[in-house]
Amino acid sequence: MLTLMLLRHAKAEPGRPTIADHDRCLASRGREDAARLGAFIDSQGLLPNLVLCSTARRTRETWELAQAAMSKPVETQFEAGIYEASTARLLGIIRRAPVSAKRLMLIGHNPGFEELAADLIRDGEPGALARIDQKYPTSGLAVLTFSQKQWAQITPRSAHLSSFTAPAFLA
Repeated sequence: MLTLMLLRHAKAEPGRPTIADHDRCLASRGREDAARLGAFIDSQGLLPNLVLCSTARRTRETWELAQAAMSKPVETQFEAGIYEASTARLLGIIRRAPVSAKRLMLIGHNPGFEELAADLIRDGEPGALARIDQKYPTSGLAVLTFSQKQWAQITPRSAHLSSFTAPAFLA
């Protein structure tokens, strides 16, 4: 079984004309949320084998803070193609992931992540489906499982949504 985690970056500072969107940093709430989510991922036994992270500053900061709250380091690769990616591009990135990464995490952006999750999900845990249908907020984490044995075999409507959480849902 394969597990894919789609982590939307934490809350970022608002855009400004003098700063490129790619270079926006996290807001203070985003810093707190990223650390909380990292601790949650660790406590739930969801440590990924591999993280593919967008090169945008806010995604890199999200991962740095989340990983600092985890019990062990995780192999990380920065993938420029995740930034402003379409669903097709994101699916292509996932399909190229190594077979050894049974638990893969992507860290990126909306609307791509929300659209990708909607395309991949076949069924899921009712509470998780209700939450993801409402909104895919910053620091939202979708955990999808697949019966396929290789990432190259992933197709639309082949995932089970095991959970969907965000800092607002954590106690």
